[in-house]
Amino acid sequence: MNNGSKLPEPKPTRMNGLSIRELCCLFCCPPCPSRIAAKLAFLPPEPTYALLPDPDPGSGATTLHLTERAEFQYSQRELDVTDVFLTRSSRGNRVGCMYIRCAPNARFTVLFSHGNAVDLGQMSSFYIGLGTRINCNIFSYDYSGYGASTGKPSEKNLYADIDAAWHALRSRYGISPENIILYGQSIGTVPTVDLASRFECAAVVLHSPLTSGMRVAFPDTKKTYCFDAFPK
Repeated sequence: MNNGSKLPEPKPTRMNGLSIRELCCLFCCPPCPSRIAAKLAFLPPEPTYALLPDPDPGSGATTLHLTERAEFQYSQRELDVTDVFLTRSSRGNRVGCMYIRCAPNARFTVLFSHGNAVDLGQMSSFYIGLGTRINCNIFSYDYSGYGASTGKPSEKNLYADIDAAWHALRSRYGISPENIILYGQSIGTVPTVDLASRFECAAVVLHSPLTSGMRVAFPDTKKTYCFDAFPK
């Protein structure tokens, strides 16, 4: 019987929280694995820091300015032992780098590739705590499109970014490969594995590694598709 009331409209079909329309935009605009990976895997936050010229123009140094969103948990003393600078990748992007001397006599330096939704400012407190606890210095960098780094995040830029960071660490601080530990977290495991396949190092740590780009969006996916990104 029709009592004049409207029937509820059917809800759009969704897969893992994504509508059919959103899936079409994700995989068909354009249908390129590297672009799909960027949409799935990269979530750059609003920058939580800035790299400013040192007040002494003759020094050529850069100082770190953290915003409140960085939630820095330490004092100026820790900032005083933190170097920040920009280097350039083979793809032409400026890459923001951070070197923290947590342990002056440390044998090892950790080259840390962070997750997909943070930048150096947000990670700075964690780096200080980690380096102090394990008696290692920490070197990290921001992916293209994150923090002070220019360009857009992409799979190819990931590889170029970590390559630039590796060479900056070696040339600027004279750190030998046998004293560098590669540490990758989440999306950071992708460039970490790539770098480890090309250069000798002391050790490799993979923290919550990705299995593939598709599985970032659809964790229950069992099959590896030909168009998948990061098919590890």
